[in-house]
Amino acid sequence: MKKINSIYIILVSIVLIASSKATAQISKAEIRATGLTCSMCSNAINKQLKSLPEVVDVETDLNTNTFTVKLKEGNTLSPKIFKDKVEKAGFFIGTLILTTKSETIKQSAYVLINNVSNSNTEIKIQVLDNGYVTEKEFKKLSKSLKNIATYAYNNEDDFHIKIIN
Repeated sequence: MKKINSIYIILVSIVLIASSKATAQISKAEIRATGLTCSMCSNAINKQLKSLPEVVDVETDLNTNTFTVKLKEGNTLSPKIFKDKVEKAGFFIGTLILTTKSETIKQSAYVLINNVSNSNTEIKIQVLDNGYVTEKEFKKLSKSLKNIATYAYNNEDDFHIKIIN
């Protein structure tokens, strides 16, 4: 009986820890892809993005190669999933802008590089890491953000962001 109680306590602890973790709550992702040459290219990205169960709708602007992805409420997606899906289609992200709840930037995975005060419940953030901006932009950012130690590490689990609204 003591062993069952111990196992129960451990399981309850794990559930509580997992449920206390903040979720990203991304409501929209605006992805500008690079390398597209035709509508078939955009179709490949569109299919990859729509394969995510959290996706409600994907709107495509062929003039700017921008994909606006609307997501289900309460999702736990991270920017990495968008990068993976675009790359799986054979292309790259030139810009990734997320509309999210302001609590998202308080998570340990997000490193805010600008000190813009924003009291809105929803904010727009741009991911500035390698793979989320063009190579040219990343080189510029690497020079201007050299004082931020984590930026140089290029850790796939850290997302350096700036608030853009």
